[in-house]
Formats: sequence, C-alpha cells, structure tokens
Amino acid sequence: MATAAPMPTRKDAVRNRKKILVATGEVLRDDYENVSIPVIAERAGVGTATVYRYFPSLETLVREYLQGVIVELRDYSQDSTKTGTALFEDVVAQLGRLLVINGPAMVRLRRPVGFLTRLREGDPTIQTVRDAWERPIRAVLRSKGIDDSHFDHALFLYNQMFDPREVLDLLASGLSLDQTMRLLTSAYYGALDGMVAAEI
Repeated sequence: MATAAPMPTRKDAVRNRKKILVATGEVLRDDYENVSIPVIAERAGVGTATVYRYFPSLETLVREYLQGVIVELRDYSQDSTKTGTALFEDVVAQLGRLLVINGPAMVRLRRPVGFLTRLREGDPTIQTVRDAWERPIRAVLRSKGIDDSHFDHALFLYNQMFDPREVLDLLASGLSLDQTMRLLTSAYYGALDGMVAAEI
C-alpha cells in the first residue's frame, strides 16, 4: 500500500513559497506571453501540485507576486529621508527602476473597475499603492500650496499618468528611463495645477 508523501516542514514550506514567487517574477519578465502554473513550477524546480498547494490559481499567484513589488515600493517610500518634491521624485525614480525590472508584469495590476472605486472599496493592492504614495504626494501638494482635501484626486492622477503601459511605451519610443520619469513628473505637476484651477 502506497504511503502519502510527507507534508513539508514549516521551513520547507517557506522556502518553496519563496522559490515559487521568485520563479513567477522570472517567468513574467522572460516569457510573459506563456506564463502558466506548469512553466512557473518548472522554473522553481517544484511540482505543479506544490504550486497549487500554496496558490489556488495563476491569478492568485501573479497578484501576490505583484503585491510584493508594490510593498517594496511602499517600504522604499516610507523609508526615504527626502522631503517636498524631492521625495516624490525619488519615489518616482524607484518606480521606474521597478518597472524596468518587472516590465509587462506590472500591467496586470490594472482592473476593469476604476481606481477610485477600488480605493473606496478597500482593494488591498490599491491600499498598498496609497500607502506607497501618500507621503510623496502630500509633500508635493504642500509644496504647491494645494489643500490636502485634493489628495484622492492627486493619487488618481498619479495612477493615470504613471500607468506602467505608458511608461513602457515611452521607454520603447527611445526615451531613457530618466527622461521618461522627468517628462511624466513635469506633466504630473502641471496636471495638479490644472486640477486645482478647475476647482475639483
């Protein structure tokens, strides 16, 4: 009579989970069009069943990987010692570096439901985005003398203007990462002024 495979120890479970998430990032970067649980499992050196033990679907796995990227940005933002617009520009530069590393995978953060609706509904990913950008955006608002009551709309504008798809398009057009992020930052500052002028 065959015996069941032993359950992984806590240490093995943590190691396997980490290997799966690392492999997910690699596959999303290297073979985005063919991302699947079997491909990720092979890259991680584990069985497909092992991946499903930790992540019930490809969507769940990709979402958790991308949540980790946003958490990394949030931690960078919260640890930054810069202030004012320098803080915003520092976090924008880090966003650019993460987009270069994660490429098209970041596009998967987009959903059919609008940003403000997801924010109001407490979507965990959008809450982490909010946490990442709260200090930098509020610093910009203060530097421009814009009331804090405009924060949600300023966050909405950030989400629109720094859409990973558009950043990647600008990079593909021949602009450097620095040129791309400076262009978008300048346009963002102008959009904030326009928002206030429109008395939103």
